[in-house]
Amino acid sequence: MSNDTESLVITASGEDKIGLVEGFTRRISESGCNIEESRMAVLGGRFALLMRITGSWDALAKLEARLAATGEELGLSLIQQRTRLTRADKPLIPYTVEVAALDQPGIVNSLANFFAKLHINIEALETETYPAPHTGAPMFAVHMTLGIPADAHIATLRGDFLDYCDDQNLDATFEPIRM
Repeated sequence: MSNDTESLVITASGEDKIGLVEGFTRRISESGCNIEESRMAVLGGRFALLMRITGSWDALAKLEARLAATGEELGLSLIQQRTRLTRADKPLIPYTVEVAALDQPGIVNSLANFFAKLHINIEALETETYPAPHTGAPMFAVHMTLGIPADAHIATLRGDFLDYCDDQNLDATFEPIRM
């Protein structure tokens, strides 16, 4: 895809039901658009979707014109926004961070604060809670994908991050993403 190709980013949420994904993606296909990237999940009985759609100017306009009716028909609250792909000012190295700990409020914010202070972008984030095996203690897990500037000193960053996690009583890994 060229750098100046327009995209449509759509977020949607609604009550989860069978056929929701089929109905929504059918409208995209019928408009002549393509799903480039998407994330979908059911959280607490609610369906959530984040999707980047591409197509010709006409196809995107056709889809945009149909979205309100599609949302109403499928019971989805929709937000849409035109966007363009952008390149980072500096090359970024993809890293993954995994953290596990006893569940407590503020873990995600604490981690986000650590990386924001270092100007490191969190590109993806997933969390979950689960009972610890054998004890049933409430556990919390975070998986992050980071874009680390290529000029960052990785060994220092890794050491600082792992020291920070030790201070917060978080068990963590910090590894490059290998393709």
